[in-house]
Amino acid sequence: MACMNNIFTPFPLTAGNRNPTIYFPRRRPNSVCLVANSPESPSPPPEIELEFVGPKPEGDGSFPVDKVKAISGEKLMRSIMSDNKIDLYATYGKLMNCGGGGSCGTCIVEIIEGKDLLNERTNTELKYLKKKPESWRLACQTIVGNKENSGKVVVQRIPQWKK
Repeated sequence: MACMNNIFTPFPLTAGNRNPTIYFPRRRPNSVCLVANSPESPSPPPEIELEFVGPKPEGDGSFPVDKVKAISGEKLMRSIMSDNKIDLYATYGKLMNCGGGGSCGTCIVEIIEGKDLLNERTNTELKYLKKKPESWRLACQTIVGNKENSGKVVVQRIPQWKK
C-alpha cells in the first residue's frame, strides 16, 4: 500500500513565451504509512502423534516404540514410516514389496489405538485383508489424519509376527 500526500511542490518551467508551472508531488519528511489490515499469524496445522510398536520384544520383555509426529491428512503411513526410517517390512517384504502401489500386501500394520484418525479401508485393502482382523491395514493405503483432526495413533508393526 502506497502513501499519498496532498502536498505538491511547484517547479517553474519556461517554454517559449509562456511560463507554465508544473507541480510535482513531494513527500513529507519523516512521514510514516501504516497498514491497517495486517494478516494474523496462521494457526499451525493439526498434527497426529504416531507410536510404532516393534514386532518383537527386547531383552527386558518390553517392545521398542518409535514416536513421530505428522501433519494431519498430508501423508500415507508408509511414507511417514519411510521418512523416519521405521522398519515396515518383514524379510520377504523388504525384498518383494511393490513400492507402495497396493499390489502386494506386504506392508501390513495393526492399528491398536486411533482408528478414527485414519481414512476408511480402501478397495485394495478390502481385497488383500479380506480374512484379516478389522484392525489390520496396509500402510501404503492408509492416510494419517484428514487435515482437520489431531490425536494419537498407536501402530503395531508387522502384526503377523505376534503370537
